[in-house]
Amino acid sequence: MALTLPPLKSTRETPLALADIYAARQRLFHSSTATGVERTALVPSPALSRRFDAEILLKLETRQPTGAFKLRGASNLLAAVAEQASGEAFERLQRGVTTASTGNHGRALAYAAMRRGLRAVICLSEQVPANKVRAIEALGELGGATGGSVEVRRVGRSQDEAFHEVNRLVEEEGMLAVPPFDNPLIAAGQGTIGLELMEDCPQLDQVLIGLSGGGLLGGIGAALKAIRPETQVHGISLTEGAAMWHSLQAGTPVEVEEVASLADSLGGGIGLGNHTTLPLVHRVMDEHHQVSERAIARAMLMLLEEEKLLVEGAAVVGLAALEASRLGETDSALAESIRGQRVALIISGNGVSLETFDQARALLADAQQ
Repeated sequence: MALTLPPLKSTRETPLALADIYAARQRLFHSSTATGVERTALVPSPALSRRFDAEILLKLETRQPTGAFKLRGASNLLAAVAEQASGEAFERLQRGVTTASTGNHGRALAYAAMRRGLRAVICLSEQVPANKVRAIEALGELGGATGGSVEVRRVGRSQDEAFHEVNRLVEEEGMLAVPPFDNPLIAAGQGTIGLELMEDCPQLDQVLIGLSGGGLLGGIGAALKAIRPETQVHGISLTEGAAMWHSLQAGTPVEVEEVASLADSLGGGIGLGNHTTLPLVHRVMDEHHQVSERAIARAMLMLLEEEKLLVEGAAVVGLAALEASRLGETDSALAESIRGQRVALIISGNGVSLETFDQARALLADAQQ
């Protein structure tokens, strides 16, 4: 059944065209300054294909240097600003870059900044796991070789609160803010995944993508709908704290309370001034599903057992939705709808600590008692 959403209350939209995504790929892979971004593999999963009676393909963004897809968007934005060679944004870039992040974008921006010898200040809320904080701080050790620097600041209990410090750095120190998702250059960078999907599987029927701020789904969806409109784009959210999903239902950006989750990368608001990813997701998403913590935990263990991939919760929400549907735990017909089809799961990142993985195992053990 096709997804029905109310019209958006604002018609303001920053458009994203296929040409923007091709331009992003040119910057990421063919510019004079190497970005370090990898063209990642799309690999078949025989075990999951048998389980779901479909051709299941895994897009391994875990193979990026920073372990997650976010490097594409951050690198594209910095490259685009650097190309200008003048103007306010370029001048701010020289003073340094800053962002608020649930972890993966912060690490990506820090890495991209270090490649260019820039200063980076990454603002993280108390919700961000310690392993992701340490991963960002470790990038600062590269500063001696590149001339760049990385500083982590812990601010507030939510991503929205962390953004207050970002705004201060922009206003008082003249730094360049690099948003985690609500920017067409960020979405275009993530959209290069869609180009690769179409090249590696031109007849792709469906793709399952974690939905949080919308940069990943919006970018991939924009590429797919421009090249092969019949490919179905599924967004997967948490059952609690799903800011984008609630905003789509309301027709306008809304605030939601952040909650702790195994899929911490899917937490955080979308920004009350969102004008890129909300309308983009509204336009390109065909279906939406929500997954429980138990379903996420089960999928994390399943991917480790079947594919020997240790990944974060946000990376398995597509698999979680499929298995929950197969077992009849939800009223979704997702598992039935993919039978005999070519289906890509975006394995978005590997930023998981052993502590979080142990929590997933414990959650499953408790549920089975």
